[in-house]
Amino acid sequence: MRSTFSVFAAIFAAMIVLGAAPPEHADTTSLTGQLLIASPSIGDPRFAHTVILMIKHDNAGAFGITINRLVGERSIVELLDASGNEAKEISGTVRVFAGGPVQPELGFVVHSAEYRRDGTIDVDGRVAMTASREILRDIGQHQGPQKSLFALGYAGWGPGQLEGELARHDWFTTPEEPKLVFDDDRGNLWEEAMARRTRDL
Repeated sequence: MRSTFSVFAAIFAAMIVLGAAPPEHADTTSLTGQLLIASPSIGDPRFAHTVILMIKHDNAGAFGITINRLVGERSIVELLDASGNEAKEISGTVRVFAGGPVQPELGFVVHSAEYRRDGTIDVDGRVAMTASREILRDIGQHQGPQKSLFALGYAGWGPGQLEGELARHDWFTTPEEPKLVFDDDRGNLWEEAMARRTRDL
C-alpha cells in the first residue's frame, strides 16, 4: 500500500482535467451522489448484487466505490504500517470492502461529509471520499469522520461506457442516503437499495 494514495491522487487529478473538457455527450445525466444498483440480470458476475456509490460521473467517464462487499476488518495500525508510515498512538479497526475490480491495491475512505482535509472530495454534501493516509491516522486518533468505510479498488467506466450499460438496463439507481452507505448490515443492502430505487434505466 506504499503508493496507494499517491497513485490515486494522480488518477483522480487526471479525471478532473478530463472532466473539464468540452462535453462529448450533451445528454449525459450525472449520477454523482447516486447509488448504482446491479440489476438481477446483469451479465457481469463481478457486479452481481452490488451497490456502488457514484463518486464522479460526467462526459469523461464514471468512478464509484462498491459499498456492500465486506471482506473483513483490519487494524488501522496494520494498514498504516503496510503503507510505510509510523503508527504511534493509533488504535481501532476499520471495515475493509472490495471497492471494485479496478486496481485493488488502491485504498479509499468513504465517509460522512463533516470531515475535510486536503484532497477530500465532497460527493453530495452528506457523503465524501478521501484518499490519504492521514484520514486513517485521524480515525485511529479519534479525530476522523463520524462514519466511514475503507475500500480497496474501485469501479470505473470510460466515456459513454456506463451510459451503454444503463441503456441495457444493467443498473437501477436511487439517491445516496448515509444510512444505506454506512449501515452495519451489509447483507441486506442490495435488497434495501432495490426497494428504494427511483427509476429503472
